[in-house]
Amino acid sequence: MENIAPTDNTPKRLFLLDAYALIYRAYYAFIKNPRFNSKGLNTSAILGFVNTLEDVLKRETPTHIAVVFDPSGPTFRHEAYEHYKAQREETPEDIRKAVPIIKEIVEAYRIPVLQVAGFEADDVIGTLAKKAEIAGYDVFMMTPDKDYGQLVSDHIFMYRPKHSGGFETMGPEEVKAKFDLDSHEQVIDLLGLMGDASDNIPGCPGVGEKTAVKLLKEFGSIENLLQNTDKLKGAIKDKVENNKEQIEFSRFLATIKIDVPIELHEESLVLENPDEEKLAALYADLEFRTLLTRKNLSATQTPTSKNTPKADTQQTSLFGDINPETHEIEVTASAYSHLATIATTPHTYRSASTAEERYALIKNLLQQSSVCFDTETDSLDVFSAKLVGMSFAWKEGEAYYVPVPADQQQAQQIVDEFKPFFANEEIEKIGQNMKFDLLVLANYGVEIKGTLFDTMIAHYLLQPELRHNMDYLAEIMLTYKTIHIDELIGSKGKNQLTMRQVPLEKITDYAAEDADITFRLKQRLEPKIKENGLESLLFDIEMPLMRVLAEMEQNGVLLDDVALKQSSEILTNEMLNIEKEVHTMAGMDFNISSAKQVGEVLFDRLKIIEKAKKTKTGQYSTNEEILESLRGKHPVVEKILDYRGLKKLLSTYIDALPALINPKTGKVHTSFNQAVAATGRLSSSNPNLQNIPIRDEQGKEIRKAFIAEPNCYFLSADYSQIELRIMAHLSQDANMIEAFKSGQDIHAATAAKIYHLPLEEVTSDMRRKAKTANFGIIYGISVFGLSDRLGIPRGEAKELIDGYFATYPQVKEYMDNCIAKARVDGWVETLLHRKRYLPDINSHNANVRGFAERNAVNAPIQGTAADIIKIAMVNISRRFREEQLRSKMILQVHDELNFNVVHDELYIVKSIVTREMESAISLSVPLKVDVGVGQNWLEAH
Repeated sequence: MENIAPTDNTPKRLFLLDAYALIYRAYYAFIKNPRFNSKGLNTSAILGFVNTLEDVLKRETPTHIAVVFDPSGPTFRHEAYEHYKAQREETPEDIRKAVPIIKEIVEAYRIPVLQVAGFEADDVIGTLAKKAEIAGYDVFMMTPDKDYGQLVSDHIFMYRPKHSGGFETMGPEEVKAKFDLDSHEQVIDLLGLMGDASDNIPGCPGVGEKTAVKLLKEFGSIENLLQNTDKLKGAIKDKVENNKEQIEFSRFLATIKIDVPIELHEESLVLENPDEEKLAALYADLEFRTLLTRKNLSATQTPTSKNTPKADTQQTSLFGDINPETHEIEVTASAYSHLATIATTPHTYRSASTAEERYALIKNLLQQSSVCFDTETDSLDVFSAKLVGMSFAWKEGEAYYVPVPADQQQAQQIVDEFKPFFANEEIEKIGQNMKFDLLVLANYGVEIKGTLFDTMIAHYLLQPELRHNMDYLAEIMLTYKTIHIDELIGSKGKNQLTMRQVPLEKITDYAAEDADITFRLKQRLEPKIKENGLESLLFDIEMPLMRVLAEMEQNGVLLDDVALKQSSEILTNEMLNIEKEVHTMAGMDFNISSAKQVGEVLFDRLKIIEKAKKTKTGQYSTNEEILESLRGKHPVVEKILDYRGLKKLLSTYIDALPALINPKTGKVHTSFNQAVAATGRLSSSNPNLQNIPIRDEQGKEIRKAFIAEPNCYFLSADYSQIELRIMAHLSQDANMIEAFKSGQDIHAATAAKIYHLPLEEVTSDMRRKAKTANFGIIYGISVFGLSDRLGIPRGEAKELIDGYFATYPQVKEYMDNCIAKARVDGWVETLLHRKRYLPDINSHNANVRGFAERNAVNAPIQGTAADIIKIAMVNISRRFREEQLRSKMILQVHDELNFNVVHDELYIVKSIVTREMESAISLSVPLKVDVGVGQNWLEAH
């Protein structure tokens, strides 16, 4: 075993990691987009912790290190104060499952795991830090917790992860500056006075951070303050004198001990090289492929972690067994004990390079009922990509590769030879991410006919939360490790080969393996699609939609780059003017793009509220949600929000869009992603159209730049309040159904019922509040959230929500039923049986459970809306073909479809689009579509 500590002449640097603080931080960083492996294990906390550990090892090269955990039982603080941390929610189950695995990983790094019964991690870290300082170390306490500020010295530092990435090192001066104290040791007194809500330390009632700092500046310490209360006046005098014992006790609770019974064993803390075999096994079992690659670890032997959660197995799943209580997928150790490779698996992969070999292959292809194919290209840009080769498979373990030369004429001749196969409607075509292949082959005049089966989409329907790339699917479903692309062409850089430079023998194995493995995956996935009742969703919606999306990407959309340039100049000037206004209001110049400086100006200089929220890094929180809630407190807030909005608009769209214009077509060709959003919604990239601001003036500048082609109109068709209509259908609420059937303005109708007024007496403010409630209820808005969003007192917000449910009682009943059913099943589904799995629905942690409950209500609604517009897109595309129209569908954004319409086809296009969108599905209420026409997107919408 080799240690990697430096020589005696090198400074000794000890890093002490507060395990639970870092684990919680990692877990909640992924709370809206959790990471799961194929066994259903939530790996968010594990991955986040490991990334943090890797980061510190790489950045700081410590000589000594330890990871410190809280004890499993109570501490001396709990014994002294039964309410200590009593308000905290129960530890999320996913964290409880993660901790033993994290300990295993830390041990595989050969880093000591420290834990002392009766004492918290900060006490252990405080004790070791002081001992190590005496022994000549520089000590870095790695934690986001502010309490550690009391321990810093000339050789002891807080090492805090920052939300923006990286770390900040804080010694005495930084701690004093952060809390505005005269001494870092006053952190204890500060906590004693103001209390600490996270630990349930009471402090002095009515004393916040600013008052506590003021008192410490005047008296220096709690001891001196309590001896001189006669110098206090008014309410603060009463508060301090009436709570002397509580203040002293709070100080005791906030004091980190530095005399825990633990010795500093320097040798055991020396940083050593990790146990790579054990680390590789753990990372492979957790499916941390990026970490395996980054650390260059071999993962042929991958036993399941001894701490991987197990349970009785009754219900079969795609990848193993499902625990009937937790609905978590489990894979046995034997399933992961060995990954097969091309070297260990019998196979017959051949190239078909000559005309005779291709003829024989095509003859064979035409005799099959189902064939997997794949394309190899010299680029991932479908509009410039040239074919390097094609591969085919129709039996497991057997595949063929057809090289395609660089010469365009020769390449076209070879592709033409295969057109009878691609055009044969009787042959099912299988692929992985087939939209790419459809687009590449379209460049060669090939239209692929017949039933399609995309393994990526099939897996997405079965397990929407997981990854869906072929390498991953091969490992979890076939226990097979594919040849990775970098083995073929090398790592990124100037020496990386192109696919065309790879020797025929190597590219044959690579490409043929892709086709073979995808064919095998199809055989495993298809029965699961049937078992889960997803055949209609796959074959009637998603597969036809894939063809539609490929057409839309080919069609592209014209951009007015001259208008964008003008908009850029206008908005940049507007942004600079706002900057001047902000500086004038603040009475000083500062960097508006700096969240730290914005916080200091708003809360320290302008003092717009008494107690401002801070991030875990200690700076004031100034995110959009916070600033929106403060919009009415000071006019500068609105100006800062305006500035930020303009800056984001410019960088993300106005200045970025012209660079995305394809020089070959003169259009922008966004990519539609079919297997990304777990809700079933489409997403888009390059550019991401889903995030374009719709309502505000600046957002209009972007829409104005999307223009119709010559002699065409830009047509926009948008579903009106589709999610509320779906809610009416799912809940069968009589009042809501009646409002939609009678054609009333649903928001005004809601306001009329809530406020008990005739419809004509509803004011615009009442309608605004009802509209917020209407949409907020779908997303599980709370009283606090509604109060915050509308800027109204919580009492009024509660009355509004209570009035809403009194108006639509069956909506509340539906929501409760959704949650109750999800608790039993572990999932919810749309009207078309698209499933959303909710592993946290029975969590004992209210925050985690609440997030799952909101998804239980919203997922069926949002997912059904996604399904409906997909059906409409498929049907519209079919009708356009049947009518042989020249008009094209070009964009999909949320509940809106956009078209480039030839002038003389306007009437028929409007008729087809309206009819197909409104009849996509039959609900208890009518679907309504608003259609607009203009020369650009803004005019049409």
